[in-house]
Amino acid sequence: MASKAEIRKQDLREKLVAAAEIRIRTDGAAALRARDLATDAGCAVGAIYNAFEDLNAIVMSVNGRTFQALGQAVRQSLVGAETAAPTDRLILMSNAYLGFAADNTRLWRALFDVRAQETEIPEWYREALEDLFANIATPVAELFPEKAPQDLMLMVRALFSSVHGIVLLGLENRISGVPTDQIEHMISEVLSRLT
Repeated sequence: MASKAEIRKQDLREKLVAAAEIRIRTDGAAALRARDLATDAGCAVGAIYNAFEDLNAIVMSVNGRTFQALGQAVRQSLVGAETAAPTDRLILMSNAYLGFAADNTRLWRALFDVRAQETEIPEWYREALEDLFANIATPVAELFPEKAPQDLMLMVRALFSSVHGIVLLGLENRISGVPTDQIEHMISEVLSRLT
């Protein structure tokens, strides 16, 4: 049974993550400040560092929640389309990815702005990313049944990177990006040709 101190610490952790999620959604991860979080969570600044190692750890916890929401959106896009052609399922998932990124841009950006060394990334974080990739892996395996497992995972990452790049550059209105109203069409074109 957890002690009162452990319960209070867990309660504070949850408040800090919830407050950080609101701040990141509004202002982005780069604008996250300990003093603001302390005010939002109703605690002293020092209490933050009793609950978390640093602000990056809080961002990682927010990202864990974001990965779950993103994974749910991607899986939801396949409801009723389980028997669709693999390329069509990849397009549906990609459009769900675009929709999530457009609706949650700052939270979505925080997923990929993590500046941790590879050895510092928690195992649960890697698993959340792999869970996202697992959605892509099934149709990719159907499209390329002759590929070895490690080659399939490279293909999954390559397809994800392609879609991610199109979405990122398009949503940021970069000069090299696809116009926002053309992103879905370009994703469809690229996936249809690559697969």
